[in-house]
Amino acid sequence: MGVGAPDREEYGPRTRPLPFERGTDGPRVIMVGVDGTRTSERAGSYAAGLARRQRAALVVVFVSSPSGLTALVPGMDAGAVQRTQDELADELRRECRRGAEQWGIPLTLLVRRGDAYGELCAAADEFQADMLVVGASEQAGHRFVGSVATRLVRAGRWPVVVVP
Repeated sequence: MGVGAPDREEYGPRTRPLPFERGTDGPRVIMVGVDGTRTSERAGSYAAGLARRQRAALVVVFVSSPSGLTALVPGMDAGAVQRTQDELADELRRECRRGAEQWGIPLTLLVRRGDAYGELCAAADEFQADMLVVGASEQAGHRFVGSVATRLVRAGRWPVVVVP
């Protein structure tokens, strides 16, 4: 995220506030976690289509997760890794703005830093999300230690759709 860039941006039409009531009449707030992978792009498209069809608000969450490995790997430039994350966030801003106008849905983009699971849970609570959409992990190690998607499902606090 560039210097001085806000961590929350809103695009598209405004939503009318409704009383919070989970589990009735379909979702009002759909949250999707994106990270630039192919599966998260598919999750974003699925969530946007669902939000459009359900006339729900869409909250897109991008979490820049600083890796402790950058300090341990010789020759890896932590600044370059962060610049790549910032560029990804900027591209996501453009896509969200364009998508909100094209689909006519209220869309909020959150750009956060930290642990993806923790930030997604916090954002879901903050926005009173009715459902979370995430992409399936493509990393082999997650079969053993668990992915963000698996942890969200196990938390059992929201319906979670995992897009392959």
